Amino acid sequence: MTDTPASDRDPWAVFLIFLRLGLTAFGGPVAHLGYFREEFVTRRRWLSERSYADLVALCQFLPGPASSQVGLALGLSRAGYAGALAAWAGFTLPSAVALVLLAQGLASHGDAVPPGVLHGLKLVAVAVVAQAVWGMARQLCPDAPRIGLMALATCGVLLVPSVWGQVGVMAFGAVVGLWWFRPGPGTAHDPLPLTVRRRAGLCWLALFAGLLLGLPWWAAWAPNPTLALVDAFYRAGSLVLGGGHVVLPLLQAEVVPTGWVDPDTFLAGYGAAQAVPGPLFTFAAFLGASTQAAPSGWLGGLIALLAIFAPAFLLVAGALPFWEQLRRSPRTQAALWGTQAAVVGVLLAALYQPVWTSAVHAPPDFALVLLALVALVTWKLPPWLVVLGSAVAGGVWGALG
Repeated sequence: MTDTPASDRDPWAVFLIFLRLGLTAFGGPVAHLGYFREEFVTRRRWLSERSYADLVALCQFLPGPASSQVGLALGLSRAGYAGALAAWAGFTLPSAVALVLLAQGLASHGDAVPPGVLHGLKLVAVAVVAQAVWGMARQLCPDAPRIGLMALATCGVLLVPSVWGQVGVMAFGAVVGLWWFRPGPGTAHDPLPLTVRRRAGLCWLALFAGLLLGLPWWAAWAPNPTLALVDAFYRAGSLVLGGGHVVLPLLQAEVVPTGWVDPDTFLAGYGAAQAVPGPLFTFAAFLGASTQAAPSGWLGGLIALLAIFAPAFLLVAGALPFWEQLRRSPRTQAALWGTQAAVVGVLLAALYQPVWTSAVHAPPDFALVLLALVALVTWKLPPWLVVLGSAVAGGVWGALG
């Protein structure tokens, strides 16, 4: 790992870095991984391409929001538990605050953001993901076997478009890596500067399991609106594989049939969640603020937000100490080579579906994607500026059209 300024290890500095990402990272979890890679691998060099791909692979296997879990792990590796909290807060609060405000009175204004601006944000996400896929492929697929494995993984995900398809191709990549690749004893390894010991990791994992099993029993034994809210959102954050849109059916089943949130409000909030940067899991803040019974408003939004993200922290803090030890093994390294190639394939598949197919519909769309990609790759403009420019261009084009 390349040395970075000591100031980057201060939790406040970590918070400010992730706050900027939380204000500009549009495009969903795959695009977020592209923003993270540009910021922390290419620009700040907090970790190597190999270590970043290892983190992405781990978080793809864990339940919960993968991009937020990668952010938690990055903050944890830089500034300990305070850094993990700072990274989560910086990346999450902008969208959470915006959605609570919408729940407080703006959710009914579905046309508050011009459609052209939203379309411009979708288009810049295509460029961000394309840049990430290209950069990771150059580093992690340097030979014909890994290029072939990447292609097979892409085909597998496109043919089986589900979270199980993604997990399946990464497991397939690990098996192929064990069988095909032979890392030497001197294979480079870039350890993360973790501050979590194995005993602490076991405690975090035990707490995760205890809450998952104990909260439903507690909520049934001592009925309480706050406890019921915590139980519902903690369970949703614990059981979802794939993150993002996958959590929406679980949340709908928790809050609509119970009468906490009416269906129209749920759909209005879901639409608003597409217009804000940061993780889609912050939709929980909107739902918590919209509940018909106390706690609601800002308190309900905060409780729901903390409850749905708590499993992500517990799983990352619990798994990382064991993951770091496992990845030193030559056999694990071989499996990781295969998994890394599969991760690139998963991202390449996501670049096509849904990122490309949901955004690029006409020649002007392709032109804006191309300009954004050139701005990122060749002109080296900061991502936030490219995001802003694409939003403005999309808004102008939408107004003229």
